Amino acid sequence: MTADASVSLLIVDDHPVVRDGLRGMFESAPGFQVLGEASNGVEALAKAAELDPDVILMDLRMPGGGGVEAIARLARAGARAKVLVLTTYDTDSDTIPAIEAGATGYLLKDAPRDELFTAVRAAAEGRTVLSPAVASRLVSAVRAPRAPGNEPLSAREREVLVLVAKGTSNREIARELFISEATVKTHLTHLYAKLGVKDRAAAVATGYDRGILG
Repeated sequence: MTADASVSLLIVDDHPVVRDGLRGMFESAPGFQVLGEASNGVEALAKAAELDPDVILMDLRMPGGGGVEAIARLARAGARAKVLVLTTYDTDSDTIPAIEAGATGYLLKDAPRDELFTAVRAAAEGRTVLSPAVASRLVSAVRAPRAPGNEPLSAREREVLVLVAKGTSNREIARELFISEATVKTHLTHLYAKLGVKDRAAAVATGYDRGILG
């Protein structure tokens, strides 16, 4: 991408005021084009396929479809768009799964205007962008030994847990995610170990307690 090329954007956030603010900010700055908005992850997938933006500004915790699941689905679909997470949450249970799912960058909503512009351009070029607080957390997470029952779930394990929380059977999960039932059982075994639980009900309860399920 050349220095004066326009970067096209899709803004994904469940708060209309936030979307309006971001749209106004980018439309008032040269070199950016806002193609559309979405209020949750499911809507973001449809809009991304329709609009083909360069960068998707993605919130994480949204009713009707979270950001991490949407990021993972975009990655599996081979979407061209780079995803830049823009959220208020910087906990390990948010940052690590988002990066694992395929996010190009991770910024907090208190980032200065110019920093956000720079981050979007960098993301469009495929460069990783992390806020200092998030970078510090990721370094600490990599270096610190993890106690049993306190490891972050992978993007696919989170997908399985979300479906379990909806009461979905192993067979239905396999069909939904296009994997075998044996693979579903393997993911369940792994996420049970990471959450320090022994069954589906305890996994769901722990998922909500830790904020993994919202």
